Amino acid sequence: MIQIGDTQIDFSDPLVLAATAAGVVLLILVIVTAAALRAARRSAHALEPLSMHLSALGQSVQGLSDGQHRLAGGLTHVSDLQAKAQASVLEAMERRLEEVQKGMSETLHGTSTRTARSLGELQQKLEQIDRAQAKIEKLSGDVLSLQDILSNKQTRGAFGEIQLNDIVSKALPPDAYSFQSTLSNGKRADCLIRLPNPPGPIVIDAKFPLEAYEALVRAEGQEAKARAIRDLGAAVRLHIKAIAERYIIEGETADGALMFLPSEAVYAELHARLPDVVRAGFDARVWIVSPTTCMATLNTMRAVMKDARMREQAGEIRKALRQLHRDVELVEERAGKLEVHLRRAGEDVAGILTASARAGKRAERLDNFDFEELAPPATDSVVPLTRG
Repeated sequence: MIQIGDTQIDFSDPLVLAATAAGVVLLILVIVTAAALRAARRSAHALEPLSMHLSALGQSVQGLSDGQHRLAGGLTHVSDLQAKAQASVLEAMERRLEEVQKGMSETLHGTSTRTARSLGELQQKLEQIDRAQAKIEKLSGDVLSLQDILSNKQTRGAFGEIQLNDIVSKALPPDAYSFQSTLSNGKRADCLIRLPNPPGPIVIDAKFPLEAYEALVRAEGQEAKARAIRDLGAAVRLHIKAIAERYIIEGETADGALMFLPSEAVYAELHARLPDVVRAGFDARVWIVSPTTCMATLNTMRAVMKDARMREQAGEIRKALRQLHRDVELVEERAGKLEVHLRRAGEDVAGILTASARAGKRAERLDNFDFEELAPPATDSVVPLTRG
């Protein structure tokens, strides 16, 4: 037993023992708690940097989380933009591809059209070339046949006569000429032009000194050319002499004749290198003509014929003029009579119009007349109508 002041504590008492035990336990708990608190304060001091690091780490983690969310949103936005951009690019590419395809189609169509047109034009040109080739072949054949014709004197003369026939028939009326006419001396003229007197009928004879002209063309060197020119002049002089002797007949033909050269080249060569031969033809009254100058000469002859025929028909023209004058006088006389008749008819029409106007005025007065005011008083008696 323990006595503390006035209080005695008996440890044998279970209550005291229980209270003591509880106090001891409480003390131990206090001590342990204090120790724990001291340890906790030491741990808190030790863990404070760690908590700060953990807090910072948590904030970093939170920032990372926020950044991850923002990154996720940005990635989603970028993905959407990329999808839209990809769709826009695909649409633009499809549209561009369609335009390119359309352009290529139009280009190919235009190219095919132009190619077809070019092929058609080429085909036409080839056909033209074929026709031209055929014409060239025909012309070469004609040239060869012409050379065959000109190589023979008789056929060459016929060629000149045919050309002369064509020129004369185009320039003169059919009754103004005749071919192969026989003259009084028995000579036959290639063409006889029936000109009025003077100068009278004139003969045109076709000549073609081809051998002498070809020799002149083939001549080389001054001596050969001079000899060829002399031969050509001699051949033409022979033709001039023959024409003058055969076709100039006094009292029957004109005092002259024409020598027709069916080649402009031979005609030009004569006037260029052999003017003395041309003058010899003038002296012999034989005038040399080419196809061109022959046409001009024939046109002059046609004018002469026309003038002569007009002179021959002058009497008939004067007679026709007198008849025309008489017809004009008859027309004037009958026109005067017609004028009198028309004037009388006009006067009659004017009288008819005057009478018609008077009749119209009288009818108008009768229409406006008041018969009731002038009517007699009504009676039972009837007045008979008698002629006055």
